[in-house]
Amino acid sequence: MNILNVENVSKTYMAKSVLNDISVGINDTDKIGVVGTNGTGKSTLLSIIAGVVEPDAGQVVISNGLRISYLPQNPEFDMNKTLLENITEKIYAGNDHWDKMGEIKANLAKFGIDDPECNPSILSGGQKKRAALVAAIMTPSDLLILDEPTNHLDSDMIEWLEDFLQHFRGALLMITHDRYFLDEVTNQILEIDKGSAYRYESNYSGFLELKQQRLDYEQAAERKAQSLYRKDLAWMLRGARARSTKQKAHIQRFEELRDRQRPEEERQVQLSSLPSRMGNKTIIIDGISKSYEDKVLFANFSYTFNKLDRIGIIGPNGCGKSTLMKCIIGQILPDTGSIEIGQTIKIGFFGQENEALDENKRVIDYIKDTAEFIRTSEGLVSASVMCERFLFSPDMQYAPISKLSGGEKRRLYLLRVLMEQPNVIILDEPTNDLDIQTLRILEDYLDGFAGIIITVSHDRYFLDRVVTRIFAFEPDGSLYQSEGGYSDYVVHKKATETVNDKAPGSKNATSQAQTDDTCGKGKYRTPREKTKLSYNEQKEYDNIESEIEKLEERSAQLEAAITEAATDYPKLVSLTKEKDEVDAEIERKMDRYVELQEMVDSFQNGK
Repeated sequence: MNILNVENVSKTYMAKSVLNDISVGINDTDKIGVVGTNGTGKSTLLSIIAGVVEPDAGQVVISNGLRISYLPQNPEFDMNKTLLENITEKIYAGNDHWDKMGEIKANLAKFGIDDPECNPSILSGGQKKRAALVAAIMTPSDLLILDEPTNHLDSDMIEWLEDFLQHFRGALLMITHDRYFLDEVTNQILEIDKGSAYRYESNYSGFLELKQQRLDYEQAAERKAQSLYRKDLAWMLRGARARSTKQKAHIQRFEELRDRQRPEEERQVQLSSLPSRMGNKTIIIDGISKSYEDKVLFANFSYTFNKLDRIGIIGPNGCGKSTLMKCIIGQILPDTGSIEIGQTIKIGFFGQENEALDENKRVIDYIKDTAEFIRTSEGLVSASVMCERFLFSPDMQYAPISKLSGGEKRRLYLLRVLMEQPNVIILDEPTNDLDIQTLRILEDYLDGFAGIIITVSHDRYFLDRVVTRIFAFEPDGSLYQSEGGYSDYVVHKKATETVNDKAPGSKNATSQAQTDDTCGKGKYRTPREKTKLSYNEQKEYDNIESEIEKLEERSAQLEAAITEAATDYPKLVSLTKEKDEVDAEIERKMDRYVELQEMVDSFQNGK
């Protein structure tokens, strides 16, 4: 059942059009993930649907009595009230429901907030986001709107939220960079691209394939339009005159082709640099410990980094991951032990929070402050070219940083870190606020990085993609080491925790092996040998050739229709999908025909 419609919505910020005539419908069972490059208007769209921001044009029509709960990207709190009072008001819109205090406190504790009576001013940005998430999911709603809910959540919290949303009996509209999360929770993807919206009936994995099909369709349509334009141009150059209705229509088609909006090739973040030379001595950690009051973060930790280490560091929020990173870069001193840094080591640190950005400085000047040029495998590349490769167009480069979205500022900060050409890259929660496209190209860049990578992250996909060794914080301050990515760690940890039991699945494996062995020895009734086709097989064999002929005719009809519909994208998609299905059915029927024919031949030959 339809519960909300976005109708022809447009929005412009600082002369930049972020949403252009967007129309989207939401049904009561939709679980929609919103994706797109930073700055394309994802958060703006969610805030408009939530009723927080007014569109410049268009409207949002909601069904009577629809209850909406909204988690904004940057939640705000009343500093004159306690955190508990803030959350209670958000959940119950000012009505007292003190009977629910226990549940609210339990959920806050689940998300790492143990003092609900504190003033929100003492909370970190991550704690505020988690508290606002508790308020959002506890608010009774028919439509739950979440803007980056997995930011600042540890793995256990993410898995709990994943399970909650899978069982949520309402519609969901959500922005997240977490690709595993998108796959598990969503059944549709809404892509915001260049001011337009594209909808895909799939989770994230299916979206990647469907999006490529869309881009292929657009390019095919453009090639067709170019061919028609060349022919019409030649006709016009021969001195065409609008002397008849057909000629007028022909000229009108030429003008439409001439003035058409051409599909833009998808720009991608391109990263390429040569790291500084690294000597034999890297980073040597010898028995370091760190405590705050009575809480031990890590104790007696030692490790010597190899030149091509890819290390992932995981653990609950507040366990000491960022503290360990800051010890390595020298921002914090350990209580005991030592850290030696080789003379040739050059560390690039990408922290959880952007460094202080001068909002009045131009984008290009911020990068030039680090380097005018960067040495890459292609030779020297200017700061301007690197900005463009990193999705900052020439216009954006000369705009003040204040005009960038939060995600674009995050991307700019990452570019500056990489422009320093480090040979050790330390990434503290790099996936927070970076769009998926940037993450994919960053992952490709890290694949070829000839140096050490150390990353703190709760993004399971990113860890599986990038690292080859995991260090996991344990409650006693030790670090558990596991080879491989995050998924490997989960398997290894589970095996360690059940070390006194039989390996999981071994009994089943033995039973299956015995079953397979029994079947292999022939301890089952042998069916009688067939001497002719069964009744149904004979009927299928008699009709299959005519069925194939009809399918081939339909395929040819669709081929012709696709050619005629080259400039009608929705129709083109529908026709192409049907043709693919028909062609697949032809192939299946042909395989079956060959199979039946071989059976007939064998019976006739007495085999």
